[in-house]
Amino acid sequence: MADLPRERTRFECSTPILRVENIPTSLRFYVDLLGFTSVSWGNEEFTRVDRDQASIYLCCGGQGRGAAWIWIGVEDVRKLHQECLAKGVAIRMPPTNYPWALEMHVEDPDGNVIRFGSDPE
Repeated sequence: MADLPRERTRFECSTPILRVENIPTSLRFYVDLLGFTSVSWGNEEFTRVDRDQASIYLCCGGQGRGAAWIWIGVEDVRKLHQECLAKGVAIRMPPTNYPWALEMHVEDPDGNVIRFGSDPE
């Protein structure tokens, strides 16, 4: 058996890739409604959206089956809930307290569910 390295490789980040069917439709949802920004290099097949330290890749028609679930930690779910309501975002699950987090769920146009969570109350 080969010698194992003494130090493990540090993981730098994790960025989910969501399958979508229409990049412009997805960008309207993530940018206009959820407040992400779109990267300058994106195109109609593959792009990324960012908000603060959270990033999501969007892939048109590939890389998965769709209807994925992802979790994004946020500073304050109740405040985000108010932001979403003001923009007309359909809330799949309003802020709900669990032992691990205060969470709310929204669903994008392709059925992907984003679970936003902050510290439990």
